[in-house]
Amino acid sequence: MPEAPTIDGGNTVWLLVSTALVLLMTPGLALFYGGLNRSKGVLNMMMMSFSAIGLISVLWWFYGFSVAFGSDVNGLWGDPGAYLGTKTFLAETDLWGATAENPSGIGVPLYVFMAFQMVFAVITVALISGAISDRAKFAGWLLFAFGWATLVYFPVAHWVWGGGIIGAKLHALDFAGGTAVHINAGAAALGVALVLGKRIGWPREGMKPHNIPLVALGAGLLWFGWFGFNAGSELTVDSVAGLAFLNTQLATAAAVLGWLLVERIKDGRPTMVGASSGAVAGLVAITPACGFIAPWAAVLLGIVAGAVCALAISLKYKLGYDDSLDVVGVHFVGGWIGSLWLGFFATNSVNGAISDVVGASDGLFYGGGLTQLGRQALAGLIVTVWSAGVAWLLAFAIEKTIGFRVSAEAEVDGIDVAEHAESAYDLSPTTGSSTSAFAMAGIGGTKPSPEPADEADSSAAPVSEKVAG
Repeated sequence: MPEAPTIDGGNTVWLLVSTALVLLMTPGLALFYGGLNRSKGVLNMMMMSFSAIGLISVLWWFYGFSVAFGSDVNGLWGDPGAYLGTKTFLAETDLWGATAENPSGIGVPLYVFMAFQMVFAVITVALISGAISDRAKFAGWLLFAFGWATLVYFPVAHWVWGGGIIGAKLHALDFAGGTAVHINAGAAALGVALVLGKRIGWPREGMKPHNIPLVALGAGLLWFGWFGFNAGSELTVDSVAGLAFLNTQLATAAAVLGWLLVERIKDGRPTMVGASSGAVAGLVAITPACGFIAPWAAVLLGIVAGAVCALAISLKYKLGYDDSLDVVGVHFVGGWIGSLWLGFFATNSVNGAISDVVGASDGLFYGGGLTQLGRQALAGLIVTVWSAGVAWLLAFAIEKTIGFRVSAEAEVDGIDVAEHAESAYDLSPTTGSSTSAFAMAGIGGTKPSPEPADEADSSAAPVSEKVAG
């Protein structure tokens, strides 16, 4: 006879801590993106991340969790009424994964698992914002976030983790979100960026990061929080959680080196923005694979991801789309690298759940042939097409109705003031004089303006921005 339902204190505490760590990632992302942005749009950039915390948290509680993790309806979404926000789940039997044979499940209260997955949904939506900095109306962003989360993220989370077509039927692997989070958000970023078009002056004008220490701080917070993101996705305190934790550190460290090596070869000098961006690229790439590959494969993955993503950020210049902070070059490309990596290096020797639970196969280099590689590629393709297509349609509809892009005047003068009536930096003098504080201090106040360049000397070639995100 099954024992009475029992809460596992260790698993519950670990998942609560992991939830807090993942929540911290979104303010970290706000700092990372904010530092990469120009100063006149930094608050708007950060507001998009913070608003995602507010909006998506409520949507997830009300119906998102049900759509993602409710009982499978048709392979595409879960039962919307299963965990509807109007219900409460506080009985001793309300434990995640509980069955008649195992009434304790993993020993974690349902609300703890709901909260953990909630913060995943939050940061996935926030990631998209980096592609459209300096030119999106805040109201348009909120409407887009609402629509994309409802039509894309909630169903895709079901496809991958909730018993839907990708995890349960296709048997593709995704430990912590390479497909559901990074490919998903990166594809959406491309779709919405294509609708909004290029920033005024891009790529002729230099649009460099305005505050590199903020970039480094944001990257550090992301790195710290990512241990909850990856190791927490095991949901229990066991050796696989330890493996995911170690692999996350190794891949990220190696990616920093891979990115800096490419910078050194291409540009002659490694940069702090490069190191920060390399860390994020490594974190992205290891996300789907952290609990399914051996540590040596994680190191190799980090080096490859850091190097490839460092090269991929130039794709926007070649293809002509303005992805402001390189969400496509880092998250989309990095997510694809990590997902496909499983087709080569996934092994039951480190995690028996690959076959026993997911029904997947070992990777090519572990005797599994090309089967798993094909599954990973198909899963990524499905999510790419759906996410990019819906994002494009949503952005187009918003632009044609309430308007998604700010006016040219607001974009040039600064979107922070136009959309939020505030600015990040108050450089006005304390005396009330109209003379700038810099001029009063003798900094640049009497420097003559440079002579205008001849038209023949001007070039439409892109300026190196040293931007990634």
